[in-house]
This record gives sequence, C-alpha cells and structure tokens, in this order.
Amino acid sequence: MAVQTIARLAREGKAEVPVYAIGEDRRVATRPFDVDGSPIFVAEGIFAAEIVAECRRLGLLAGAYALRRPRGATFLRRLARDLAEQRKAPRVLLRRGVALLRAEPAVLRRQTGLGAEAARAGQVLRGVAALLSGHPRQS
Repeated sequence: MAVQTIARLAREGKAEVPVYAIGEDRRVATRPFDVDGSPIFVAEGIFAAEIVAECRRLGLLAGAYALRRPRGATFLRRLARDLAEQRKAPRVLLRRGVALLRAEPAVLRRQTGLGAEAARAGQVLRGVAALLSGHPRQS
C-alpha cells in the first residue's frame, strides 16, 4: 500500500495517507495529503527502507537515507517525547527505550542492507537541498 500511495503522490500530487495511533500500535484513520506543487516529497519512518528497492525499480526514488544519530541522544529524545505524550506507563517506556537503544545498530545495518544510505541529519538536509535546487516549484 505504501508504494502505491507514493506512486499516486508522484503522479497526481495528492493521496490518502494513514494516521497511526502509536499508543494503540495501529492505523486508526486516513487523511488527505497534498504535495502542493512541490517537485519532491519525503516519505519517512522506521519501515521506509522496506520499500526502497520497489520505489527505485519504479523510478520513484530520489534518495533513501537511514539517519545515523548518537544513540544516547536518540534514547533521551524518544523517552522525553513518549513520557510527555503519556503513551504508556513510564516503566514500559523506559524498558522499551533501552531495548531500542540496544537494537539501533542492527536496525541501521538492516536499513542500509535494504538500500538506504546511512547519513547524519546534516548530510540528509544537504542532499534534499541539492535535489530541490535542481527542481523549481511547480504551480
């Protein structure tokens, strides 16, 4: 479904996209999304690498990145966000956060194995800026 949605966005500039409730661990709705004449758009998420090969095969991919961030900083940001949003009990969030912290190197290896390029946030921003500079906004 994700690849079809990306293809629709690339072809028509709009599509229905899923809305997820993280606390419920599921999709709860859809909403309209319009790229509003932008020549490119970013599809992101933990499972984005799963569709890199298919998007590349269909000519839909300008770039694929797996963010490489300091693990400790990611752990603290995620924990602060989840605690603030009261997604689950603090003990559960802490245990989950530690598990994700430990798993992060394997996740990055898997994403790069699926075709994403490991890059720091600044590298990703420069890459997207370079893509945009070669594609004027469409009206």
